[in-house]
Amino acid sequence: MASLLGIAALAGALWWGLFGLKPYDITPDALQARYAYAPPTNGLQVQVQLQTEPEGGHAQSLRFTSFDGSEVQGRLLYPSDPARASKPFPLLIGLHALGRGHVRWWKEQNKGHPTVEQTHRITAMALQQGYAVLVLDARRHGHRKDPNHTVLELMDDLHLWGKREPYERMIVDTVRDYRLLLDWVQTQPQLDASRIGVAGYSMGGQMALLLGGLDSRVGAVLAIVPPHLDNKVAAVAPRNAAPGLTGKKVWLLSADDDDYASKAQNQALFEAIPAQDKRHLRFPGGHLLPAHYVDGLGGWF
Repeated sequence: MASLLGIAALAGALWWGLFGLKPYDITPDALQARYAYAPPTNGLQVQVQLQTEPEGGHAQSLRFTSFDGSEVQGRLLYPSDPARASKPFPLLIGLHALGRGHVRWWKEQNKGHPTVEQTHRITAMALQQGYAVLVLDARRHGHRKDPNHTVLELMDDLHLWGKREPYERMIVDTVRDYRLLLDWVQTQPQLDASRIGVAGYSMGGQMALLLGGLDSRVGAVLAIVPPHLDNKVAAVAPRNAAPGLTGKKVWLLSADDDDYASKAQNQALFEAIPAQDKRHLRFPGGHLLPAHYVDGLGGWF
């Protein structure tokens, strides 16, 4: 038995030496450089089409070619007819969870499966408070799925074989897609570019903190159960972008028994956020928050 334990320990050490992720440091300048993007020379061309689905209301589908030639699709919802609005709408950007898609920010269910994150209710609340809501599919999600490589395979490669580059690239390039689209937002007279908030659930919460910390055009961040990430994936760890949240409204929602972030890790993230206008709302249970959590978000808008 002792010899078997020794062999197992040796195998574990060998695996760790070969495949285990090692932490690395990233400077603020290097982080900004990682999320930099080059807009098209003739400006971002966004195809906007009126949505005809009955539940859409005043909604438009969006399609554009991003900085690296990839196609991005999403949706822009308005609280009322933008052609008749007396003033520009403030904007909420919604970011979906891992394995989901932008439809989870406006549909109660998709393909027979309910939106258990309740993000569609956040959209409804935003519309009631006069916000327009913009949502996109993240890289490798929704319309951008890679049929040959699933997101679960990507995560397995990250945790089992130490392949961090594909995961980091998915997160970084999605945030860059949003930064590029913010250039377009600033040109739209129906949108108030001085009042932009971002909100996200799980992976979306992670990206909301990154986008809010790296882009000065974002004034408010609502991060819902973001996973804990350390410097093994430093380029996408929200804590490294936290200094850029100074002067912004930041709400962190966490679960005390979250498998992806402990109570202590969530508290450490909250303390690292330098914003004065910040709140930490804690909930019992795990990564899936109780449905009523949305009821307490009105003060964030």
